[in-house]
Amino acid sequence: MKVVIDTNVFVSGVFFSGPPHKILEAWRDGRLQLVISPEILDEYYRVGKALAGRFAGVDLMPIFELVTVNAEMVSPADPPGPICDDPDDDKFFTCAVSASSKFIISGDKHLLRKSGYGGIQVLKPRDFLESVLSC
Repeated sequence: MKVVIDTNVFVSGVFFSGPPHKILEAWRDGRLQLVISPEILDEYYRVGKALAGRFAGVDLMPIFELVTVNAEMVSPADPPGPICDDPDDDKFFTCAVSASSKFIISGDKHLLRKSGYGGIQVLKPRDFLESVLSC
């Protein structure tokens, strides 16, 4: 099953325990396929690096190497028009559409409001774990 994970969920999964971390473990264990675009990868890196600066001794290179090797990279086309209220969030939908993913995992209100766009369900991490991954 292919999923797109928004940046806050991804970074939370790297730095903290809880549902985002369990989702990354499921990806690591081959229970789901992470799909990214170059724009999403850049954002993961930028936000992760900023957060790592606040935690001494955190080495993000292993997770980024894993992402670049094991995630499916797509090059989505630009959307025909705005999708989300925050245009910066459109990259998650264009990535999901390009990869034929049915899920975006996010707690972002702009993404959650657009759940259903292009047949893509946007679920909060806990909801994804309980309703999809537990099946």
